[in-house]
Amino acid sequence: MRISARADYAVRAVLELAVRQGGGPVKAETIAAAQDIPHKFLEGILGDLRRGGVVDSRRGGNGGYTLARDAAKITVADVIRAVDGPIVSVRGERPNQLAYTGNAQPLLPLWIALRANVRRILEGVTIADIAADALPDPVRALAAEPAAWENP
Repeated sequence: MRISARADYAVRAVLELAVRQGGGPVKAETIAAAQDIPHKFLEGILGDLRRGGVVDSRRGGNGGYTLARDAAKITVADVIRAVDGPIVSVRGERPNQLAYTGNAQPLLPLWIALRANVRRILEGVTIADIAADALPDPVRALAAEPAAWENP
């Protein structure tokens, strides 16, 4: 699995909105500067997040972006899906839409299991968790494994 630049930037932008929640709308330029995201690229990402129901926008001098709902109700999976579509795909298809024959048949449950594990993590972490530096214990435990930090 690969996390795209769009997905990484989107999570960082939503996180920036979460930590600024309650202070009114935040301009795209402010988010871009705070997270070192190219402004033009961020504008497209924010549009996808708005269409995906993750952020709201307001025009005008006092305009900008806010979270569409509480940060505790927005998962990392919600953000990634809004900008990249399905979280795990094989050749651009969802694993449950694939069919294999012969010796390749055992691949399908492998791809389904991979998707289930990725979803378990990304759907189990909210933007509020990240903002509070309070990742769930199972995620912290996985990240604490020395092998997790190594590149095979």
